[in-house]
Amino acid sequence: MSVTAIVHPAPRINGVPLCAESETLPVEVLRQRACTELLRQAALKEGLLAEDDPAPDDGIISDAASAAIELLLERKLVTPEPAEADCRRYYEAHAGRYRTGERVRVRHILFAVTPGVDVAALRKRAELALLDVRCHDGGVNGVFANAARELSNCPSAAQGGDLGWLEAGDCAPEFARELFGYVEVGVLPRLVHSRFGLHVIEVLEREAGAQQPFEAVHAAVAAALHQQAYVTALRQYLQLLAGGAQVEGIDLDAAETPLVQ
Repeated sequence: MSVTAIVHPAPRINGVPLCAESETLPVEVLRQRACTELLRQAALKEGLLAEDDPAPDDGIISDAASAAIELLLERKLVTPEPAEADCRRYYEAHAGRYRTGERVRVRHILFAVTPGVDVAALRKRAELALLDVRCHDGGVNGVFANAARELSNCPSAAQGGDLGWLEAGDCAPEFARELFGYVEVGVLPRLVHSRFGLHVIEVLEREAGAQQPFEAVHAAVAAALHQQAYVTALRQYLQLLAGGAQVEGIDLDAAETPLVQ
């Protein structure tokens, strides 16, 4: 008795596929492709891009489309410069981020997100590993190091996940945000997300460094607030575009951080 395989159509934005019919991609990758395609099609409607611009090839858009999207966002997103009072409030709320010489000694277990990986299953494995090392208080009986050697997708696995002493500039920004400006030591009670995947992290030691005065970091604080405003405006614009588009095969509303990561 023969069995006919059911092939599901590729996720699409207004009929434009985001991947090949037979291709399976992580949801995060599909959402990023969906966002890009929403913007590319908006640029077409605004007359910023030639009608014969080719559809993305394996998620890669043309140089003309990239330039058109940049121009589109310049026109559509309004991001005023933050007032000094707002900058001071942000600085006071995040003073730990503005230290010089702050260092942490950490080790981690990386569960890498790669094309085709089952992200839900990967998260469950990472959560179980986090629970296990927390129950054993990380370093007791070498539990963390053994788990890193067995489970981690990072070259540091050979050293039990040890990354040594790190400063903020040594890490991806999303990784650094979870490590610096805090006082906690030990296994962090949460999974840390980065562009590389999911991390179980143990902070072994901290060196606090010296606090920088507001005047010395005013520009950096303003840039952080401006970036927040830009991301918020971009998210709202993408939600507007998605609401007027035919979206098939992907639930953009289900994103933990809607549409943009």
